[in-house]
Amino acid sequence: MDSAAAISLCPSTPAWNLDRPFLTGQFYQETKITPGTTEYKGVSADSSSGADKAIGCYHATIQELIVIDDLLSTLIGIEGRYISIKKVRGKEDDITSQVDASMDLALQEFAKRLFPLCESYILLNQFVETRSQFKTGLVNHAFAAALRALLLDYQAMVAQLEHQFRLGKLSIQGLWFYCQPMMGSMQALSMVVKKAAANNCVGSAVLNLLQSQAKAMAGDHVVRSLLEKMSQSASTAYLGILERWVYEGVIDDPYGEFFIAENKSLQKESLTQDYDAKYWQQRYSLKDEIPSFLANAAETILITGKYLNVMRECGHSIQIPVAEKPKLTSAGSNHHYLECIKSAYDFASGELLNLVKNKYDLMGKLQSIKHYLLLDQMEVKVLFWCWFPLRNLYSYSLQLSMQGDFLVHFMDTAREELMKKPDEISVEKLQSLLDLALRSTAAGADPCHEDLLCCVERTTLLKRLSTLKDLEISRSAPDSNDLEEPLSITGLETFSLNYKVRWPLSLVISRKALTKYQLIFRFLFHCKHVDRQLSGAWQVHQGLRKLDMQGTTVSVSSLLCRNMLKFINSLLHYLTFEASSTPSQGTAVPILVCYVCLSLVLEPNWHVMLSRLQTVKSIDEVIQYHDFFLDKCLRECVLLSPALLKKVERLKLICLQYAAAMQRLITSSLDTTDNDTLSNDSLSIEKYKNLKLRTPYQMLRLAPENVTVLESVLKFEKEFSFELHSLGPILSSGSRAEPYLTHLAQWILGVGKDQ
Repeated sequence: MDSAAAISLCPSTPAWNLDRPFLTGQFYQETKITPGTTEYKGVSADSSSGADKAIGCYHATIQELIVIDDLLSTLIGIEGRYISIKKVRGKEDDITSQVDASMDLALQEFAKRLFPLCESYILLNQFVETRSQFKTGLVNHAFAAALRALLLDYQAMVAQLEHQFRLGKLSIQGLWFYCQPMMGSMQALSMVVKKAAANNCVGSAVLNLLQSQAKAMAGDHVVRSLLEKMSQSASTAYLGILERWVYEGVIDDPYGEFFIAENKSLQKESLTQDYDAKYWQQRYSLKDEIPSFLANAAETILITGKYLNVMRECGHSIQIPVAEKPKLTSAGSNHHYLECIKSAYDFASGELLNLVKNKYDLMGKLQSIKHYLLLDQMEVKVLFWCWFPLRNLYSYSLQLSMQGDFLVHFMDTAREELMKKPDEISVEKLQSLLDLALRSTAAGADPCHEDLLCCVERTTLLKRLSTLKDLEISRSAPDSNDLEEPLSITGLETFSLNYKVRWPLSLVISRKALTKYQLIFRFLFHCKHVDRQLSGAWQVHQGLRKLDMQGTTVSVSSLLCRNMLKFINSLLHYLTFEASSTPSQGTAVPILVCYVCLSLVLEPNWHVMLSRLQTVKSIDEVIQYHDFFLDKCLRECVLLSPALLKKVERLKLICLQYAAAMQRLITSSLDTTDNDTLSNDSLSIEKYKNLKLRTPYQMLRLAPENVTVLESVLKFEKEFSFELHSLGPILSSGSRAEPYLTHLAQWILGVGKDQ
């Protein structure tokens, strides 16, 4: 709650307390005379009848007794017969005392020496009255109470002096002797209250003012000790608020004085809904005015209460051990404050970290998200070609997965739906197919698989990246033409997975973090799709080669297809931890060609993050390391390099166009009886039989069509080679600033050199 809102809710001071000044002590007459005037202007209407005669008419001894009597009254803010108290008009905190001009000069000098003490008392008494109102806050209340106690001691001293005067044992010199020790303290306090009233100080400002004044009076031990005592008394209420915050995570601040502000409009649900959610950063924040003795520990105090508040909102009972819960209000020194705060922070941090890791299984959730959205499963794809004398060609494709092959199953079953435009795709159908794939594979054993959801974006990956203003890609200012949407995009380019995350795990796995996971998933998913399409085209070529149809067209197309496969597989191997196989131009005996490649991006960065998470001390460190992991993965997956990403996307597009065109052109050129295009896996045995039984006349008739196919192949080869070679300058120019580009260049720039 801010100060203005808090003041509006405070009870008001009764009107009679303001309308009847004689009940409050604020009954001094205003004067136009400037401070320091000593001329006697007569007696007020309330003066006694004995004041009708000027004091100068009396003997000096009698004058001394009269002056002592008047000074004893003035010391407690009451006008005497020959000493008056006036307010300077327009200056509430400017009090002046005046004496009868006919008074003995020596007595006038003694009276003037005591006037500052009288004026200090009046100012302090006035401050106590005004700052005891509800709207001034708890710190002012506590400060006013401490001043009131001091003024009671002061009044007791004046009463004792008056008793000595009644006994005839007090002279004007004795009065000065007894009052002199209090002059410095009262004047220092009056200076404080003047500044506090002038600046309308509340809360932390009052404490800082007392602290600064105490330091300024370092040469006067007595005054400094008094100001430090006042500061300690005034901070008691403030430390009560602080105590509830660092031990319970609750802001009990009725007057808006605490240096931590709460923004109740920010709800924790925004973490899972809004990419730019500021809940964790701005739900609780530091104000500008912080007590100087807590300035060094302000951030620790803020974080401690935030941790406790998270546990409280989780329904977790917070029970700080008695040994670790010393009363901050009874702390004797600033160092003790820091010790108490440090102890509370260590408890809150450790308790929340254990709660998130153990009860809510943070590491299990992160591992599950990695399985599904970063495709960390180690797949071994093995292709067998078996040639038998009976003219039967069998092609087998086995896919072994350590974590389950749900994605392969899903891509097979959802292919038809994903080929549609994003607006035409049924997300419900995709979700049912995903659930079926999860239950049908080893992923069904994962207890978190039910949290996986399907979603379909409406824009391409590059366009989506450009809309995220906090990513580096948006600051690179790509050309507007580069961000234009393709004429036709399908679900294969826009499909993504989502993940259900609940409080308090949403602190770590927020909407922003999930969006970054999804960006990486979309890139990997599309690479997988390109790989599958090229694998289908490769199998078509291998089928033709086994039928002794090894003409120029098939050879050139086969070599291009092989280079494209090497490119996309090299890119996947660079990104993910995967084992794959690339079939060679082998013979008619069973072939098994496999190579295993360690990732240079996702897996190493993942293990670095895991090792760091084992030693973290707070949830903020978990958030920091997790965000660093995602940002580094985005950068090293080239998603934050617009020029490089556009080249990679262009190469993938050429691969897809080639795979589709080659299957269509080769099939039509062979003049098969079936008008359907060849499948992605292999040609059927009957089609191979028909191809082998063609007559020489039929083969000769296909020559012109083969020329057309060859021209298309050469066109694709030219485009692919040009785009691939244009990657070199981009990778070279950025390799010094980004070392990972060197590794990427080593993987993909070697494609095609064996032609």
